[in-house]
Amino acid sequence: MKHAASPLLFITGASSGIGQALALRFRAAGWRLALAARREDELRRFVQAQGCAEGDAQVYAADVADAASITAAGRACIERQGVPDAVIANAGISVGIDSARIEDLAVLHDTLRTNVFGVAATFQPFIEPMRQRRHGTLVGVASVAGIRGLPGHAAYCASKAATIAYCESLRGECRPFGVRVVTLVPGYIDTPLTRGNPYPMPFLMPPHRFAGAAFAAVTTGASYRVIPWQMGMVAKLLRILPNALFDRIMAGRPRKPRRADLAR
Repeated sequence: MKHAASPLLFITGASSGIGQALALRFRAAGWRLALAARREDELRRFVQAQGCAEGDAQVYAADVADAASITAAGRACIERQGVPDAVIANAGISVGIDSARIEDLAVLHDTLRTNVFGVAATFQPFIEPMRQRRHGTLVGVASVAGIRGLPGHAAYCASKAATIAYCESLRGECRPFGVRVVTLVPGYIDTPLTRGNPYPMPFLMPPHRFAGAAFAAVTTGASYRVIPWQMGMVAKLLRILPNALFDRIMAGRPRKPRRADLAR
């Protein structure tokens, strides 16, 4: 069992993909874990598979889209384990939409609620305690998809653009209190969210390599980090392209499957 003085990480979406890889990387560095996700049974199996003692890791069943659920998990973490040294708002969903279809308005709503509201709701219980302690790091997981809108991917792109802006605003609010805010901007990471993408994914990265680079960014003082760095160069190029040229490049590009398509 790790000593209680070991740093503590609270992370959402820890039952698979990026969240699980991040949990493993922080644990390897000696951090205690507070793991939150909707799939409590999967979290508990993960904790058991890692041989974690009770003092190493605690599990919290929570839905980031439900304010009462995720804020209660945050307060429970503080009561049981203390105020975390870092909080990673990682949980998210990714589904294509067609705004001409009325049923896809619900998909847009769900995506924004999970990917944007969920970040703020995850952070909320920890902000004031971190400010009073004058120490802590809040980490929002965005995406390069938030840098420029992709056809058929409006819900996800909009949500990640909002996450980037939200974290930037929060960074300015928290800095006077000694609390850092870090924006992680993944490119294409090999997870269940990306494996169904019907288009090329340049610089596709395994989750453990992303987690290593993310751990370095969180622990070395970065405020914004695109991972892998090559996607940062691509994103900057896309951002400065004239609209006409960008639109020609995107014309005919396969689109992210819609929820209705996935259900067939």
